[in-house]
Amino acid sequence: MPDVLKKNIAILGSTGSIGTQTLELIKAYPENFSAEVITANDNYELLVKQALEFKPNSVIIGNENYYNQVKEALKNTDIKVFAGYKSIVDIVESSEIDMVVSALVGFSGLEPTLNAIRHQKPIALANKETLVVAGEIVMKEAEKNMVPIIPIDSEHSAILQCIVGENHNSIDRIILTASGGPFRGKTLKDLENITVSDALIHPNWNMGKKITIDSATLMNKGLEVIEAKWIFNIDVDNIDVVIHPQSIIHSMVQFKDSSIKAQLGIPSMKIPILYALSFPYRIKVDLPKFSFLENPKLTFEKPDLDTFRCLGLAYEAIRTGHTMPCIMNAANEIAVNAFLNNKIRFVDIPKVIEKCMNNNDLLIKNPQQEDFFAANKNTRIFAEKIIK
Repeated sequence: MPDVLKKNIAILGSTGSIGTQTLELIKAYPENFSAEVITANDNYELLVKQALEFKPNSVIIGNENYYNQVKEALKNTDIKVFAGYKSIVDIVESSEIDMVVSALVGFSGLEPTLNAIRHQKPIALANKETLVVAGEIVMKEAEKNMVPIIPIDSEHSAILQCIVGENHNSIDRIILTASGGPFRGKTLKDLENITVSDALIHPNWNMGKKITIDSATLMNKGLEVIEAKWIFNIDVDNIDVVIHPQSIIHSMVQFKDSSIKAQLGIPSMKIPILYALSFPYRIKVDLPKFSFLENPKLTFEKPDLDTFRCLGLAYEAIRTGHTMPCIMNAANEIAVNAFLNNKIRFVDIPKVIEKCMNNNDLLIKNPQQEDFFAANKNTRIFAEKIIK
C-alpha cells in the first residue's frame, strides 16, 4: 500500500472489541494509518490510555459525567477533549478525517454514520444496526454522496472479497455462514436455564457482550441478512444462512452459472478490519496462516429456526419493511440488555421481540428519517413495559 495513501482514521467506539483491534492495526502500520479521533461512551479510563498512546487530535467521551476525568487526565497534552453524543455526531465533519470506522453499539451508530456519509467520509462499517434500522436511507445517501461503505463484519467482508471484479448481475445467491454459537444442537428445553456466563462463551470468536448474546440467539445472523440485502442490493429471498461450526468459510457467493466463490481464513477480526482500512489494497499481516491439513473437516448444517427464533424474526422484519426492522432491533437491544442484567431468561429474548413486532401501533409506513428515531424510542418504551 503506497505511503501516499496514508489515512487519518476516526474510530467511533475505540474501546470496544472492533475499536481496540483497529488501534492495534494502526500501531502495526503507522506508515499507512493514524488515529485522528477516538470515542467511547463510558469506558473513560481506557479512552484516556488510548489517547496517551496514540495521541489523536480529538477524543470524545459520550457519557458527559466523565468529561472532567478525561479532561484532567489529558490536560498536559494537545489533545482536544469533547463530551456528549452530539459531539460524536459532529466530529465526523472534520476535514482531517479520511475514513470513519463505525463501531458503536446498536442504534447509536445510525446518526453519526449518516452524518459522516453526508460529509463524504468513506465508512468502514462494523455497526450493522445502522443498515438494519434504516438501510434504504443510508444506502441512498451513500449513493448520492458517492461514499463507499466497506463492511467490517467478517461475513460481509467475505462477500465483498468474492464479488470484487464480478458483474453484479451475475450473482444468484449470497450464503452467510454462522458458527451456531455456544448452544448449537440444543433444544428449547435445554435453553430454559441458560445463564449469562454460559451465553457469553462463544466457541470461535472473541467479541463484545451484546454481539456475543446476539450470536447465541442467532439474531446476529438475522441482522447480517438485513445488512447484506442493503450493502449488496440483493433480494432477501436470495440470502441463505448455513451453520458452519468451524468458522473457516466466512461466507460464499453463488453465481448464475452455478459456480460458488468462498472466502476462507482463520477466525480473526483483524483480517476484515485491515481489508476495510486498506481497501482496495491488501497489506501483509502477521497472523497465523490457515492450513487445510490441520483442518480436514469443514461441515455445514441447516439452522434450527424453531429453537433459535430470532433468525426467523429478522427475515419476517425485513420482508415486512417500513420501520419493522427498526422495531425488531430496538426490542432486541432492550431484551439483550435485560438478559445481561438477569431480568429475563435467555428464552425470553425472542418473546419480547415478537410482542413488539406484533404491536401494530409501533409500525410506521413509508418512514422518513425522523420516523426511525420515533419507532426506536417507542419500541424501547414498550419493550421495557413487557419486561417489567
